[in-house]
Amino acid sequence: MSNTIENLDLEDELFEHFRFEVPKGQAFLRIDKYLMNLIQNATRNKIQNAATEGNIFVNDIPVKSNYKVKPFDVVTVMLTHPPFENHILPEDLPLNIVYEDDALLLINKEPGMVVHPGHGNYTGTLVNALAHHFDNLPMNSSERPGLVHRIDKDTSGLLVVAKTEAAMTHLAKQFEAKTSEREYIALVWGNVVEEEGTIEGNLARHLKDRMQMAVFADPEIGKPAITHYKVLERFGYVTLISCRLETGRTHQIRAHMKHIGHPLFNDERYGGHLILKGTTFTKYKQFIENCFKALPRQALHAKTLGFVHPNTGEMMRFDTELPQDFQDCIEKWRNYGKTHSIEEDEN
Repeated sequence: MSNTIENLDLEDELFEHFRFEVPKGQAFLRIDKYLMNLIQNATRNKIQNAATEGNIFVNDIPVKSNYKVKPFDVVTVMLTHPPFENHILPEDLPLNIVYEDDALLLINKEPGMVVHPGHGNYTGTLVNALAHHFDNLPMNSSERPGLVHRIDKDTSGLLVVAKTEAAMTHLAKQFEAKTSEREYIALVWGNVVEEEGTIEGNLARHLKDRMQMAVFADPEIGKPAITHYKVLERFGYVTLISCRLETGRTHQIRAHMKHIGHPLFNDERYGGHLILKGTTFTKYKQFIENCFKALPRQALHAKTLGFVHPNTGEMMRFDTELPQDFQDCIEKWRNYGKTHSIEEDEN
C-alpha cells in the first residue's frame, strides 16, 4: 500500500482500491488493525504509512491510523495509481538518453511527458517507452519498471532508470538515505528577499484540495520535507532560484514555495497561473500572458542529478541545460527589466 519510491514533484491522483462498510456488530477497533484483517498481504506498517499519507478515509474524511472504527463507518483506501494501471503497453516513443551503461541510464525528460501510467494517461508515458526499448527492467515497489524516482508531467529534466535489480536496490537506498544530489531550477512569483534559505515542513495532502500538497505543523501529519533554495537572478516581480532537495516528497518544491508566499510561475495547481505580482497596466497583463504562452507549464526543471554508481562506486554527476521554453520565458523577463523600472511601475 505504501509507495516507497521517491516522490519528486509527482502528478498524483487518488483512486479507490478498497471500500468496506463496518458491520453493525463490530466493536471499536483501531483502523490499522481492522484493515489488516480485510486486505490480503497488508501489514500494519503499510496501513499506517497509507494513513500518514492521507490515503485512508472514513466517511470521506482522512483519518490517522489510531482512528477507531465503529458500526456503519464507510472505510475507503485510496492509492495514487488506479488498480489496473500496471498493465503496460510497450510503445515506440522517443527517449532523450544522455547516458547509458549496463546498470542504468539517464533520461532528460521533455515537459509534457507523463512518467508512468495513471488517471487519463495509460499510454504515451515514459514507462510505456521504456517497456518498448528495454527488456526485463527490474520492478520497483510499485511494480513500475526501472523507475527509481519520478518527476511530474510538466516538470522537465533528469531521471535515472535502473536496468538491473542490484542497481535498483543500490540507487533506491541512496535516494532514501538522502545521499543523492538533486538540484532544480524554478521561476517563482515575487521578489525572494533572502539570498538563500531553507524551508522545512511536513507535507501531506491538502485537507480541502486533494490534488495539492500542503505544509502541516503537526509532526504526526505527513512526511518531513526539506528544501534549500538560493537566488540566481531577480526580475522584480519574479525570481529565478535554485532548489536543492534534501528529501524528495510529492510536489515538494511546488508546495514549499507556495507555503512561503512564492508559488511557481504558471503553476496552475498551486495558483501560479494567476498574475500574483506586478501592476494593473494592460500592457503588463499582456506581457504576462506572453510569458505564459512561451512557458505553458510550471517553471520547474530538474537540472542536476548526482549519485554513486551501483557497480563502480564512482560518484557521477549529470547536468542539463534549461529547455527552450524556460529560456524563452527568462529572456522575456530580462528584456522587461531593461525597459521597465519596478519602482516606476508601482507609482
